[in-house]
Amino acid sequence: MKNEECIIKIASDNGFVQTFHKVKDKWIQTTNGIERIVTAEQLLSHMLPLLVNGNDGKFKLEVIKRTKESLK
Repeated sequence: MKNEECIIKIASDNGFVQTFHKVKDKWIQTTNGIERIVTAEQLLSHMLPLLVNGNDGKFKLEVIKRTKESLK
């Protein structure tokens, strides 16, 4: 799977959701309907603490395969 083919979703147990997807050479973060461009390093800084430190079930990290329609 290529970076452009996935959506990374981070959800908290209180309903806060962030999603990340790649468009060409940029990562887009969406939070509460607001989109902003982030670097790959910023994306990793969101994901790595959840993967390394654990999160006691407070957060869920999910990778979703994008559909062909959403890639256009």
